[in-house]
Amino acid sequence: MLNWWLPENVSTYGNDIDWLFHLIYAITGITAILVFVTMAFFLVKYRAGAGRPVKYTHGNTTLEIVWTVVPALILVVLTFLSAPAWSRIKMNIPASDLEILVTAKQFNWQVTYPGSDKVFLDEMHVPVNKIVRVRLKSQDVIHSFFVPQFRMKQDAVPGREILQWFEVVKPGRYEWPCAELCGFGHSGMRGWVHVHTADDYKKWVAENLAAAGAPAEEKKDEPKKNEKEKAKP
Repeated sequence: MLNWWLPENVSTYGNDIDWLFHLIYAITGITAILVFVTMAFFLVKYRAGAGRPVKYTHGNTTLEIVWTVVPALILVVLTFLSAPAWSRIKMNIPASDLEILVTAKQFNWQVTYPGSDKVFLDEMHVPVNKIVRVRLKSQDVIHSFFVPQFRMKQDAVPGREILQWFEVVKPGRYEWPCAELCGFGHSGMRGWVHVHTADDYKKWVAENLAAAGAPAEEKKDEPKKNEKEKAKP
């Protein structure tokens, strides 16, 4: 419907977000038009003029009840309509064997993968069509993990670890800015999420994560080598 003016949706739950956004946008748009048209009508109809008597009114109780009850009912309906999406995205986080730790700090993103102590700054690599769980932390102030194409936005709060997830259906390189004013360098705090095909992701893991873990393995083997050397006559 209105997707032409939004960033491309590449997330499995993006359609649920877009539908709610369009609904709220339509309601507020129609309300704005009605308010402006009514205001313009009253400005013209009741404009000041010679010989026109002035009448004072303190208000209309019926109208006040109507314009209070109707918005309240709209909000209640929106709450019920958004509950399934909220439950799916925030309450029922699916299982996955890929869980990434993201630590936000002034002014970059630190990304750590399971089984590796290598830290990637401002870049994340994930496979396409796979659920990715993110454990989000903040080292200093409130930051916000935001990828528009994923329809994902989650604050990183100091002292808390927040679990979030996404599943991307299209390979690509997606900008990853901080969406919370976090200090003087806020505008420069952005990273990139690289979504690879399955084969390309395996290749990236082999070149980066496996290589990063190699020195640790070698260190583990060093004591054994030394013991063997000592045992030689």
